Amino acid sequence: MKIAIVGRGRAGHAFALALRDVGHDVLHVAHDDLSDVAAASVVLLAVPDDAIEEISDALVIPPSVVVAHLAGSRPTSVLSRHAHYGVLHPLVPLTGHALDAAARLHGAVFSVAGDGALAEIATSLGGRVLELTDEQRAAYHAAACVTANHLVALMASVSEIAETAGLSLADFLPLADFALDDVRRFGPAGALTGPAARGDDDTISRHLDAIPVTERAAYLALSERARRLAATGH
Repeated sequence: MKIAIVGRGRAGHAFALALRDVGHDVLHVAHDDLSDVAAASVVLLAVPDDAIEEISDALVIPPSVVVAHLAGSRPTSVLSRHAHYGVLHPLVPLTGHALDAAARLHGAVFSVAGDGALAEIATSLGGRVLELTDEQRAAYHAAACVTANHLVALMASVSEIAETAGLSLADFLPLADFALDDVRRFGPAGALTGPAARGDDDTISRHLDAIPVTERAAYLALSERARRLAATGH
């Protein structure tokens, strides 16, 4: 398939490398150099979310060309001026070197909407396809943000609290690995341990006294979430 990728950021580079790896004919261009994209059968907009509609409107392409963006939360409707359009969002963080990010796209989960060519692209990468409606996209992307972004922020909190005890984040990463493995095996309710699950308010109070003031709100919010999980199973 001849695919034009617009955008030279991390996502654009990762997709260009991964799609070439599996045999696609890839043209990779900057957002301000759209002169050659009309020859492609699919145009992927790997641009910032706020620029999607503007770049889409700037495309001069035949009606047969499929136009898609890579944004998790934006609907397909931002591309509706085109005859064929959709969304192809990878459910992986495209961080680090472009080669590492491209490797993550092989076998990834992709949320797909719109034209069937986009599911074909995901499948060509060995990916699993989640077909979502525009109404599902905001909640889907919120779940993705909690999974990746908020988990990273939580590890920053672990680092701050660990330093209070003269330790480091690295000392606690094996514990995080075990906890995630337990979630895979037993589900969140079955994996839950700790003072909030036991209703041990005395331990929670001692924790709050010991940790930095900046980390207390997050600790309390997550303790309340753990209480609800323990009480209701979800």
